Amino acid sequence: MTEQNANRVINFGCRLNAYEAEVMREAAWDAGLRDAVIVNTCAVTSEAVRQTRQAIRKARRQQPDATIVVAGCAAQLDPEAFAAMDEVDRVLGNREKLLGDSFVAPVEGKFLVDDIMSVEQLAGHLVPGFDGRSRAFVQVQQGCDHRCTFCVIPFARGPSRSVPMGAIVRQIKALVDNGYCEVVLTGVDITAYGADLPGRPSLGQLLRRLLRAVPDLPRLRLSSLDAVEIDPELEELLLAEERLMPHLHLSLQAGDDLILKRMARRHSRAQAVELCQRLAAGRPEMVFGADLIAGFPTETEAQFQNSLALIDDCGLTYLHVFPYSERPGTPAARMPQVPGDERRRRAALLREKGAAALASFLARQIGGTSRMLLERPGQGRSEQFALIQLDQPNQPSARPDHGIVTVDIVGAAADHLIGRLAA
Repeated sequence: MTEQNANRVINFGCRLNAYEAEVMREAAWDAGLRDAVIVNTCAVTSEAVRQTRQAIRKARRQQPDATIVVAGCAAQLDPEAFAAMDEVDRVLGNREKLLGDSFVAPVEGKFLVDDIMSVEQLAGHLVPGFDGRSRAFVQVQQGCDHRCTFCVIPFARGPSRSVPMGAIVRQIKALVDNGYCEVVLTGVDITAYGADLPGRPSLGQLLRRLLRAVPDLPRLRLSSLDAVEIDPELEELLLAEERLMPHLHLSLQAGDDLILKRMARRHSRAQAVELCQRLAAGRPEMVFGADLIAGFPTETEAQFQNSLALIDDCGLTYLHVFPYSERPGTPAARMPQVPGDERRRRAALLREKGAAALASFLARQIGGTSRMLLERPGQGRSEQFALIQLDQPNQPSARPDHGIVTVDIVGAAADHLIGRLAA
């Protein structure tokens, strides 16, 4: 692939999209597509869809002669709307975007989008590397069988399907052979892994097999987990396996039991708190991130305060906060709505408290050491996913540009650590 006529991917949304962006890049190139802009969309919120439309228009202004392909979740849900945009040449659904022929085959009406709910199997795509990244993403699962009342993703991604263990192991072996030191397992609902495979292997069984089969993999990280699906086997691994990073991102969404029930979540507030406290007690270096929705329909001020208190009660360090966004066709969109300005106020309070929690965590790391995965010269991530900047501006020769290095933590800012290479 030459830089002169390479295809550009504009990626929105989750870590699964980051993986799929690389699959699309390779598939489109192998099919003969050149000088294209591929927009990989997200449908989690109406704001994500708005930003996608904005990016499409900007891409056309910047590259007036490029072929613009729009794909992914928002395209799956509303292909006609994207096909109606003058800037767009082709629209592909979530299944079609991973197939090379979809990028070049003749289509009617500009879009090629099948019924995602009818897709029953999932292939493991072999991605040799990730452009500009030091960590690699590997898809282990796709789709979701749950029906949270606010979420359209099951209708964009289809039912839960798992990649067979052998394909996952082969993918990770290839990435390690290509120099990657950290792999992130990703999917829509990875704790549902294996329920559709022969023998129904669990996520914990998958982790045991691949850690044993790929002993040269230094670091394995998990993407978002459903707290209620962390079974004893997975919990045991999280506590005992050093190559599993002590950083979990949990899909919590709220901290009030009635709101959780109206969301159709399957965990209680107490279960979430007990899980975090149990894991932190068993592995003190463990840190937690979480998704939280502010201003879900019917949420009162008292119920919001329960979500705000969840940051302390669970010991959350990294927050992804979303003001509730109505998604067409979902049950939550028909519930009594919290005013938009109140949703934004509550989201701001959650982010403010989350920023304070992160700053407090970072301050506690000063004086310790960390193993940092270098993402670029002078910058990387700790095992707990804290951003670290190296403080050695006058010693460029002392700065490695890849791999894992040991650093002494000598300071902290509001959102990152300051480190020096250990002697």
